[in-house]
Amino acid sequence: MQRREFLRTSCATGLAALTAGAAYAQADLPQRLPGESEVAYRQRLARLQAGPSTNKIPGESEVAYRQRMARLRTEAAEVMATEYFELRRYEIETEAQRASFDTFAKEAAIPALNRAGVEPVGVFYPWEALSPIYVLLRHKSLASFASLTQRLSQDEGFLQAGAAFLNAPAGAPAYKRMQVQLMAAFEGMPHLETPVDAPGRVFQLRTYESPSEKTGLKKIEMFNTAEIDIFRRTGLNPVFFGQTLAGDKMPNLTYMLVFNDMDERQANWKQFGSDPEWKQLSSMPEYADKEILCGITNLYLRPADYSQI
Repeated sequence: MQRREFLRTSCATGLAALTAGAAYAQADLPQRLPGESEVAYRQRLARLQAGPSTNKIPGESEVAYRQRMARLRTEAAEVMATEYFELRRYEIETEAQRASFDTFAKEAAIPALNRAGVEPVGVFYPWEALSPIYVLLRHKSLASFASLTQRLSQDEGFLQAGAAFLNAPAGAPAYKRMQVQLMAAFEGMPHLETPVDAPGRVFQLRTYESPSEKTGLKKIEMFNTAEIDIFRRTGLNPVFFGQTLAGDKMPNLTYMLVFNDMDERQANWKQFGSDPEWKQLSSMPEYADKEILCGITNLYLRPADYSQI
């Protein structure tokens, strides 16, 4: 089945389920507008087909109807909302610092972050090095990111459980340095996912730097309109895609993949590289790496045993 037809069929099926059978038949779906991305097209279909689901079901009470409408509005808001990702990099210098960090993260930080609505929380080590330790936080809004420090400072359980780490003296610091990167989820993958949970899973963290904001947006467009779908189909298992709003080496985008093991990573990247649709997409002059990228950072990470991702 051609990709176009597959997407149209998927849209029709998914929307029919969401609207309890009130969606249009596939033949009645409106055509994509000139220049309209796949993501924008799907969102327009969702808006067009939201109307019928607001009708009262025969025999449904007024209270049940209002409750159903409230649930639908909440679900729609959650689906359309942009998530934000905070990636922290903790530089440490000794095994003692790492042990202290693990105790703090497991017993104090993650429980408090979850209480604050920040979940899941990922903690990752470099594949073969001591430092840095990476911590991935998912925020449902920018307000969550902006207020997190203050909210944690008012959490007595966090302050007590993490006292040794939080109150470490200057002569024996808990870590050398911390850096923070704030990202907005891509339109083509608006939510963090956890597609693999194998004990030996391998994470790949990649950052693409661009020579200008315009070219950076072009690379994001490439992912949103086609490349994310190719990733999924060839087994590259995305966890998130984020446009960096604040951090180092801007403009850039960062994404994370996960595999069951290194062998799967190697095999699936090979499959991706030989994929006909990827070859066609990457051969387009407007998406050529030499035009829209000026640097790539590639890291392999393994999760802490208490990581929620």
